[in-house]
Amino acid sequence: MLTLRKAGDRGHANHGWLDTFHTFSFAGYYDPRHMGFRALRVINDDRVDGGAGFPTHPHNDMEIITYILDGALQHRDSMGTGSVIKPGDVQRMSAGTGVTHSEFNASQDKQVHLLQIWLLPEREDITPSYEQKNFSEGERTNVLRLVASRGGADGSVHVNQDVRLYASLLGKGNTVEHKLAKDRHAWLQVARGGLRVNDMALSAGDGLAVSAEEKLQITSTADSELLLFDLA
Repeated sequence: MLTLRKAGDRGHANHGWLDTFHTFSFAGYYDPRHMGFRALRVINDDRVDGGAGFPTHPHNDMEIITYILDGALQHRDSMGTGSVIKPGDVQRMSAGTGVTHSEFNASQDKQVHLLQIWLLPEREDITPSYEQKNFSEGERTNVLRLVASRGGADGSVHVNQDVRLYASLLGKGNTVEHKLAKDRHAWLQVARGGLRVNDMALSAGDGLAVSAEEKLQITSTADSELLLFDLA
């Protein structure tokens, strides 16, 4: 079963410095029909103006993944981590028993475009931790590159949840396939471009919930970037 979540149906807020779309209920946007999918709780499609960002704020008991599409994001946290996250980087922060952090556009004049992703952890009260890895364009082009997984398989970042997150830069006309094991589900997020997934058309910002399917055949109708979550 494929269930399309159209980009235009997402929650939206424009705070001036931040233009954001919420795939699932978040902050002032609440829709009981869209509270998450399996362990996937948040996908925020954020555009942050130059010099602006999120001041220090707390999190706990959440696996937070940041994926940059354009620009760069400056991160600082209470664990002593300071880093700049750029396209190709996958940042994972396990909030666990509690952490505070700030995120600001690393540029004073260029916008940063990112996807912020929250996953429910498989258990609460873990020790907070941070990890960041870069996956080159070559690693992600016309393949599904594993970028996050429980245990950090194939050089991916480790997440404390039974999920496998893949990223792909798919050139127009190219196809990738993903097989789903029995009782597994998937969520596909189109970061940009356009796709056809098992004969269903998707555009930039669209999401697709997948259950009771054996295989996904993903063909790009334009140069595209996508994230695919394989979920318990």
